[in-house]
Amino acid sequence: MSSFKIFAYRLLVVLYLSWSVVSISMAQNLPLKAVNLGNWLVAEMWMEPSLFNGIPNNDLLDGTQIQLKSTKVNRYLSAENGGGSTVVANRESASGWETFRLWRINENTFNLRVFNKQFVQKDQNARVVAVNNVPGGWETFVIERKADDRNRVRIKASNGLYIQVKSDTEVTADYGGSGWEDSNPSVFVMTIVSNTLHGEYQLTNGLGPDRARQVLQEHWNTYITESDFRFMSSNGLNAVRIPVGWWIASDPNPPKPFVGGSLRALDNAFTWAQKYGLKVIVDLHAVQGSQNGWEHSGTRDGYQEWGDSQISDTVAVIDFLAKRYANNPALIAIELINEPLAPGVNLDTLKRYYKAGYDAVRKYTSTAYVILSNRLGAADSRELLSFASGLNRVVIDVHYYSLYSDFFKSLTVQQHIDYIYNQRSSDLGAVTTSNGPLSFVGEWSAEWDVQGATMQDYQRFAKAMLEVYGRATFGWAYWSYKNQNDHWSLKWMIENNYIKL
Repeated sequence: MSSFKIFAYRLLVVLYLSWSVVSISMAQNLPLKAVNLGNWLVAEMWMEPSLFNGIPNNDLLDGTQIQLKSTKVNRYLSAENGGGSTVVANRESASGWETFRLWRINENTFNLRVFNKQFVQKDQNARVVAVNNVPGGWETFVIERKADDRNRVRIKASNGLYIQVKSDTEVTADYGGSGWEDSNPSVFVMTIVSNTLHGEYQLTNGLGPDRARQVLQEHWNTYITESDFRFMSSNGLNAVRIPVGWWIASDPNPPKPFVGGSLRALDNAFTWAQKYGLKVIVDLHAVQGSQNGWEHSGTRDGYQEWGDSQISDTVAVIDFLAKRYANNPALIAIELINEPLAPGVNLDTLKRYYKAGYDAVRKYTSTAYVILSNRLGAADSRELLSFASGLNRVVIDVHYYSLYSDFFKSLTVQQHIDYIYNQRSSDLGAVTTSNGPLSFVGEWSAEWDVQGATMQDYQRFAKAMLEVYGRATFGWAYWSYKNQNDHWSLKWMIENNYIKL
């Protein structure tokens, strides 16, 4: 064969392989231009506050942190050593050991969790201690609030008597008197230190099972509909990322307080996606134990407790989702976990889970991508690259917001834009390799802390992110499709000409 024929043959091979790669990418709609359907199947109050309307005693939802100061001795209740011992009332000021996290039983009845995660209880001698890691009857208390001063409370134990401060080191649950005067040993001033958790757990447990079922069914039926998929398809989007909670695998009867019905909504999404030519990323947004302590992780009280002991249960959820949707032509990827937070989530634990989750997906499909979310916090953005390179059709998900730190608050409009073109471009380049996993900007938004920004400022900012994040080899997904805050809503941004895809 002549050298010219050899050259021509090799050129044809190269062109064929290149065409094959491009054809596969086109068939998969890559790179994706996607949007997150946030707050649909995993509720977040900041996106739709009206969901939480009508919850009684709604400033004492699960995870609310309170401090209790005795009016008699003018000292704070404290779990000695942070837990594992007695409860005392000898602190002049309050910090971690003096802070109690509420587990809500109903609108007036609670468990109180202390710093080291034990629960306050009345023991056999009526002493108030914090020694058990699992709450039961003796760990249950009624918080009674004074009608005209709701920060003044009395706390009734399971024996029908009230917690009282006999001395700064003797706190018991054996007071049968009444009254709200300062000298009453059972009266406390309650300070709500934090009640910022407003996720699916707080919503369903706050509403109660019957009302929660009604509220969420109406929400699922109306928040995202077929017309939204038509809108997305006709405005340049080709995929959706759908956050789901671990309880979806137990639908229609998930563990309390969650309620069934979200699985049917997810089925509808796949039907609509197929009809309008969109791809679906199923994103396990909330896992048992919480991977980050944030409300969107399904946490009850803000503690981050996901780890080795939850791996098998979490893999079971992935197995359920993969089995159900593997043969649906709309499925393009399953994301194994959203935003694990370092250092609380150990990297070795995460890798073990990722390998098990990857294997679960591969039991049912060899073509769907498996998305591995980078750890947030004190983590190297490249820490998963070598691990992921040994797997087939995997994606690294990074989230880029121009918010949530003092650094961004000080930037001008132009500095924000320059940061996208320079730093974010470099960040994305670091996780975008030629022969490794694909890269995906799974969450970003055209919102910032710039005061008085004009429409043109937002347009330039959004344009910069579209240009840079468009280099991600798997694509990007805006957070979110709908939101009460305009610039967080891609639908609003498109309709009002802030973003052009």
